[in-house]
Amino acid sequence: MATTTFLSNATINVTGSAGAVDLSDQGTSCAITVGKRSLPATAFGDTGERQTAGLMFWECSVELYLSYGAGEVEATLYDLLNNGSFTMTVSPSGVSESASNPEYVLSNGFLESFTPINSSVGELAMVTFSASGGSWVRDITP
Repeated sequence: MATTTFLSNATINVTGSAGAVDLSDQGTSCAITVGKRSLPATAFGDTGERQTAGLMFWECSVELYLSYGAGEVEATLYDLLNNGSFTMTVSPSGVSESASNPEYVLSNGFLESFTPINSSVGELAMVTFSASGGSWVRDITP
């Protein structure tokens, strides 16, 4: 079996009340976790614990270069924070979905906080935000 080398070039798109924004060109890292909550299903007579799948969940952490203005990072994160639920679409490498480039659509997103100003002399300003939400879908259809 041959080993595959993967070079990351993630796409990060968010859709809030201001519409869809592509943050990929400002991103330096992106990690998502998807899953289903574990619910106890142990009944009388069982000799050990049993679990069953509960509701879906997702978490996403993204690091971006800070930029200001309409459609830029700070304005987009402000919109997500201020206007409630949003959707994220993330894929590991480019926009063409396939078995080797699955796209994850993360719905019902919630952004609890972000740092809109993060400045140090002689450094590029960065912001890291973490969001979480409810349902998710994996798409590999081109």
